[in-house]
Amino acid sequence: MDTHDRRVKRTQNLLARALIALTLEKGYESVTIRDITEQADVGYATFFRHYHDKDALLEDVLNVVLADLIDLLHPAPTEADPATLGTLIFRYVQEHSEVVRVVLRSRWSSTLLQHAIETGISHVLQQHPPREGSPVPIEIAAYHIVTSSIALIQWWLEHDMPYPPEQMGTIYSELIARPTNAIAFDS
Repeated sequence: MDTHDRRVKRTQNLLARALIALTLEKGYESVTIRDITEQADVGYATFFRHYHDKDALLEDVLNVVLADLIDLLHPAPTEADPATLGTLIFRYVQEHSEVVRVVLRSRWSSTLLQHAIETGISHVLQQHPPREGSPVPIEIAAYHIVTSSIALIQWWLEHDMPYPPEQMGTIYSELIARPTNAIAFDS
């Protein structure tokens, strides 16, 4: 069973890498399942044992990215320095920039981003208790942190990462995390 699981994971990883490389090369819409299987050196029928279409493969890629980010930030103590957390996020994005670019550029990016936003909001709400008497409802504050972070990541990637992750961590902290935490969350 363990050998079978490793083979499944290996095949899925090959397919994901092929999708990412091909999407960066010629755009998501132009990539076919045949292209993916040829690039991955995997049988065409094998693809369908794992995914029903390339959108399902892309969604699987997004789920891995989200799980990695949540694992990276969890369990982060509520008093953790936001600049440090921001640096961790931007280092991850830098190390996985090809994957993140594909997710953000795909035709399905709005659906995938909505999934990412919902997952991120859920994580923020689990990690941060609301500040009593805050004029900002906690669900709006969580939405703001997640969507602003995604927008900052998009900007950084679209501009070819002109600042190092450490500086982006500080920018994240000062523009997004600290002001929102101060008004909406009980630290």
